Amino acid sequence: MQISPKPKPVTRIDRGSPHYPHRLQDLYDPPASLYIYGDIGLLKMPMIAIVGSRNASQEGLKNARLFAQALSKTGVMIVSGLAKGIDSAAHQATIEIGPNHFTTAILGNGLDVVYPRQNIALSKAISQQGLLISEFPLGVGPKPWHFPKRNRIIAALSVGVVVVEAAEKSGSLITARLAADLGREVFALPGPIHSVNSAGCHLLIQQGAKLAFRPNDVLEELCF
Repeated sequence: MQISPKPKPVTRIDRGSPHYPHRLQDLYDPPASLYIYGDIGLLKMPMIAIVGSRNASQEGLKNARLFAQALSKTGVMIVSGLAKGIDSAAHQATIEIGPNHFTTAILGNGLDVVYPRQNIALSKAISQQGLLISEFPLGVGPKPWHFPKRNRIIAALSVGVVVVEAAEKSGSLITARLAADLGREVFALPGPIHSVNSAGCHLLIQQGAKLAFRPNDVLEELCF
C-alpha cells in the first residue's frame, strides 16, 4: 500500500556520513545507506527496542504498552518493527503519551510502502512523532528475507531489547540473539509455563537474558 503524497522528503544517509548512526558500525554488515523519514536529529537519542509476537495475547499487549510508556517517559526512543501485535502496541502507546515522546519503526520495505496494511494510520503517526527507517529504497515491497535484515538494525540501534512475548521460533528471538551478540542487554518477560507465546521468552531467560517483570528492571540495568 503506497503512502501518497508525502509532506516531507525522505533523507538518505550513507555510511560514512556524520549523521550515520555509529551503533550500526558494530554490525559485520552495516547498511550501505539508510532511508529516513522524520527528524534525523532524533537518531542521537538512546533507544530501547520492544519486540514480540504478532499474535499477542491481551496480557502481552497490555505489557507492551506498560513498558513502552514507562521507558519513553525516561527520555528514550522506543524502537520496534511496525508488525502487528507487540510492535504496534509499543509504537502506539508511545505516541499516545503526547509530544516529546518518540518512537522509531524499522521497516522491511521501502518507506513509501506500509506493511501490514492495517498500520497505515500508525505509520503516519510515527512519521510525525518519530522516525521511519529502512535500508531498502523507495518502491521495494516486503519480502520474507527482508525481516531478518530489519531485525539486525533494530538490535544494533538499541542499547537494550525487551522481548514481551515470543514463540520458540519467533523472529523476536532473532532480534534478541543478534542484540546479545552485539553486546546489548536483552530482557524477557516471563509468562505462563504452558503458553506458546511465552516459550521463547523462557528460552531466552534460560540462555542468559535478564528476567523483567516491571519497567524498572530494565531501567536499573541500563542506568537510566
